[in-house]
Amino acid sequence: MAIRIALKHKETGIIKDGFYGFSWTTLFFGFFPALFRGDFITFIGGFVIYVIIAMMTFGIGAFFVGFIWAFMYNKYYTCKLIERGYVLAGSDADNALAASRLGVVAVG
Repeated sequence: MAIRIALKHKETGIIKDGFYGFSWTTLFFGFFPALFRGDFITFIGGFVIYVIIAMMTFGIGAFFVGFIWAFMYNKYYTCKLIERGYVLAGSDADNALAASRLGVVAVG
């Protein structure tokens, strides 16, 4: 189950939600959660790969890709936000837990 953590951009002050843990929305809706979060490159790239694998394996491979991606997407999305200048902005305990799960240094 996904856990939400607040992220704040160091320079602009924009606050976004980051997530870590299993993504049920990604499991059920494929790459569309990336589109809804504004992660357009991930949506396009993932959707293209998804379609290619689905065509090559008559749809069976697409199920496995979706299942594996559901475990990976939240961490991927949140780490990309951190790379773009966002920092963890929750409580100290929440930041420490999120940093350990994401494999990043809790700065903020």
